Amino acid sequence: MIARTTARPLFATIAVAAALSGCSAVDRLANIGQAPEMSRIEDPTRGAGYQPVSMPMPAPVVATRQANSLWQEGSRAFFKDQRASDIGDIITVVVTIADKAAVDNTTTRTRTNSDAAQLNGLFGYEGSLTSVFPEAVTGGNFLDLGSSTSNVGAGKVDREEEINLRVAGVITQKLPNGNMVVYGRQEVRVNFEVREVVVGGVIRAADITSSNTISYDQMAEARISYGGRGQITDVQQPRFGSQVLDVIMPF
Repeated sequence: MIARTTARPLFATIAVAAALSGCSAVDRLANIGQAPEMSRIEDPTRGAGYQPVSMPMPAPVVATRQANSLWQEGSRAFFKDQRASDIGDIITVVVTIADKAAVDNTTTRTRTNSDAAQLNGLFGYEGSLTSVFPEAVTGGNFLDLGSSTSNVGAGKVDREEEINLRVAGVITQKLPNGNMVVYGRQEVRVNFEVREVVVGGVIRAADITSSNTISYDQMAEARISYGGRGQITDVQQPRFGSQVLDVIMPF
């Protein structure tokens, strides 16, 4: 009963994986000889998974204009500012990542134990041990135990990443404190492979340069995705069956 109960979720998982694999296989067969389709240009706020950003906000400050003054409180210049400042404006996000991390740890543990016991007196029956145990067992060497444990662990991390790109994004939301939410997506198709770059985050108007650009390290809650899809990416991915076995196999 236990084995049958345990097998049911396993069979269900395999069945679902087979169904998904079948759907994927049908789509791939239908698209043989065709380049991967590129996404449509759409309003990101109308996407199925889009959610407005909600963050702690200070009390709003009402801008006031002083009498006999051309300067408005909160303004950054006398003339029209060409930098992104409102929903729908375009801004360029500069991503320059050069990260490197190296960690090397080694742990060694050794333990040796030895126990010995003699049975010199057992109401005179110690001489009968040879009739119960092998002849080599006597009262003088009734118990002799020894153990040795050795454990060596080593771990090493050597990671280096370098990304240089520029992506034009759109201001999708303006927060009450003046900060803005930016989202940008770029797709480039070469033959049968699509390169996709997605950036998003919260920026300050004061961090936007005069050339209407902002660095990724000045974005709060930054989300940067760089990947691809197509024939090359598909070949590099393991099959659905292999992925399912990697999850459910205990060994």
